[in-house]
Amino acid sequence: MLDRVQVREATLNDLDRLVDFSLAMALETEGRHLDRDRLRRGTRTVLEHPEHGFFMVADMPGATPSLVGQLLITYEWSDWRNARFWWIQSVYVDPAWRRRGVYRRMHQAVVDLAKARQDVCGIRLYVEGDNEIAKHVYDRVGMTRSTYQVFEYDFVLSRHKAGGR
Repeated sequence: MLDRVQVREATLNDLDRLVDFSLAMALETEGRHLDRDRLRRGTRTVLEHPEHGFFMVADMPGATPSLVGQLLITYEWSDWRNARFWWIQSVYVDPAWRRRGVYRRMHQAVVDLAKARQDVCGIRLYVEGDNEIAKHVYDRVGMTRSTYQVFEYDFVLSRHKAGGR
């Protein structure tokens, strides 16, 4: 059955399902209730402006609904490498399709696509610190843990806004 899963770049026709997936992912992994309208606008912006990134989806023709997974690729320029890192973000697989290799299929499609390009020097992702299941998945697909830690100011979703904003 997994051999019927097609990994492809998302289109505007996928917008509502992508929004549903991202809402579910934020609640499941971080306990966050995202603003649906803001998320929909942000997702649409990526779909309409590829300079921001692109979504890949796992599409299972014949299933209802047919989209069973997503991930978002965004970019980071590396002056050291004179190329881009692709960042994998917003990973979500429908609970009914987990542990069937859907993420592995999407991940491999991203790796293959990135390796075929001269302007991509690597792939990175970050994972919520307590998400041991995701860490195990990323270990299993061959990613290595970085020595870096992520620090941030989040002016939109942060529970404690920096600088009093």
